[in-house]
Amino acid sequence: MRKSFFHFLMKYREDKTTDEISRFANAAYHDHSFPKHSEDYDEISTYLELNGNYLPTMVLFDQAWELYLESENQSGHKQI
Repeated sequence: MRKSFFHFLMKYREDKTTDEISRFANAAYHDHSFPKHSEDYDEISTYLELNGNYLPTMVLFDQAWELYLESENQSGHKQI
């Protein structure tokens, strides 16, 4: 079973943020409406475009999504 994007992103959460993905992870953690169980790029992307005012650019989401796909592929899960 694939883990959700949110679950993946939480491994980047830190008390003292030093990079953009960590800041994204911290902000998503505090966003109680974030689609936490989703594995769907379009659903999460649309949500962030409408509600992700904490993202400086959607390119950051795309970078995190690529890391997510790489992680899932290494775990033996197929890319959707």
